[in-house]
Amino acid sequence: MLFVHDYALHLSRLLSRLTLAVVVGCGAATLTLAQSSSPQQQPQKPAPPDQTVPDSGGPTGDNGGIALPRKKESDEPPPPAPAEPKIKNPEGAGNYNLRIEVPEVTVDVGVILEKTHQFVPGLKPNNFKVFEDGIEQKISGFKRVEAPITALLLCEFAGNNYTYAFNYDMLNAAYSFAQQLRPQDYVALMTFDMKTHIVTDFTQDKRQVYEAINTLRIPGFNERNLFDALYEAEDRLSRIEGRKYIILLASGRDTFSKITFDQILKKVKNTPDITIYTISTGGALRALTEGRGGFEGQLRDIDYLQADNEMKTFAKLTGGDWYSPRFEAEFPEIFADVNKNIRSKYQLVYHPSNPKQDGTYRKLRVELVDDEGKPLRFQDEKHKPLKYDVIARDGYKAAPEVE
Repeated sequence: MLFVHDYALHLSRLLSRLTLAVVVGCGAATLTLAQSSSPQQQPQKPAPPDQTVPDSGGPTGDNGGIALPRKKESDEPPPPAPAEPKIKNPEGAGNYNLRIEVPEVTVDVGVILEKTHQFVPGLKPNNFKVFEDGIEQKISGFKRVEAPITALLLCEFAGNNYTYAFNYDMLNAAYSFAQQLRPQDYVALMTFDMKTHIVTDFTQDKRQVYEAINTLRIPGFNERNLFDALYEAEDRLSRIEGRKYIILLASGRDTFSKITFDQILKKVKNTPDITIYTISTGGALRALTEGRGGFEGQLRDIDYLQADNEMKTFAKLTGGDWYSPRFEAEFPEIFADVNKNIRSKYQLVYHPSNPKQDGTYRKLRVELVDDEGKPLRFQDEKHKPLKYDVIARDGYKAAPEVE
């Protein structure tokens, strides 16, 4: 029995070993078959790529493009800007600012035919010569100017029934001037008798100018303080920058002004950028009554001749023009010429050879010359000579010396 039991135990152990060997052999066979599988066998589905974002910011697998690494924010501050170079002044010297002002003179020149009062176009810089105190100046700037205007209508509105004709001429002239205005123009209306009266301030509305003229019905005084009114007009306009014009509609007589003729001449000469055009009123009445009334009438005629001379002087000194119409139909034509002459100018610029800022008055003279330097001549279609006027300021006042 013992032998049988030992034999059974031995057989059990042998079976256990045999089973282990078979299991191990099957595993090896399985592994061998997996490694040497047939090509026709379908490949296994690849695992999904890793979706985590690396530090470089691109995909982990090889998907084509190369992702550049992200710039890591640096906590270090940027380098400081280079220091400005320090310039040291010489020992004992302070800081100085150097400023040099070169005087510049601008002259507006009109060239008008005497017969037709037409502006002469087409002139060139070498056709002009400018003299200051008799010394020729070098022209550094030249252009043709045609621009909106800034004008003051200064009207004599005074008198009695005898002087109604003067006021009637003034009203017709004012209406004729207003009709020539353009939308960009600035115009004001001021009247004078014993005192000055601002009827309307500067405006671009022609209707306001018409309405202001319509308010002039009955004058208040018989006095005509022309010099005082012109002085005040020059003073007011001098505060406005740019080129200005005064259209003076008056008889030219002065009866009660505090300002003398010499004083108003000095004011007109020393006020820059203001051109005066003068129109004498009452021409028809003066023509009808000239030489009548005995000695008193002769004195009156002399007064009006003197008034004409004063009106002409105001215009000449400032580069304007003087008109003495006798008929109402002349006013539209006169103001058409004034309008054309105001807007059409040759502007000359030069640096004076005398740079002193001493406040002295400098005389100006403008001449026209041809290409050979000889006086310029004009001819009409029939080759007849045409006379012309060169209209420019008589002079200017240099800037005063700085104390």
